[in-house]
Amino acid sequence: QVQLVESGGGLVQAGGSLRLSCAASGRTFTRYLIGWFRQAPGKEREFVTGISKSGTNTYYADSVKGRITISRDNAKNTVYLQMNDVQPEDTAVYYCAATGSFYSRNEREYEYWGQGTQVTVSS
Repeated sequence: QVQLVESGGGLVQAGGSLRLSCAASGRTFTRYLIGWFRQAPGKEREFVTGISKSGTNTYYADSVKGRITISRDNAKNTVYLQMNDVQPEDTAVYYCAATGSFYSRNEREYEYWGQGTQVTVSS
């Protein structure tokens, strides 16, 4: 089992940058692929990016490629989401989640979720 806590959200101007963190508890962090999802007001939650258990492989939604980078520090049990050139359409609650799968963009395959952190981008 793993518990996840997101941080780093806030208000940022369009074109700015933000780094979100996802801190995990427990000694089994490396057993999990970590994904970031987001949910904008009135919309369904969507996949943003994911990183493999070792951190070697990453994958992104087309909408964020080139602007968002995911990384993980297994020594610190933390995954990071670096967001650059943010746009108003990036406004959402961002969630990190963990799955034992080797690859998944499907939120139903993620077993553990954080509480979310709000990102608001002003134009």
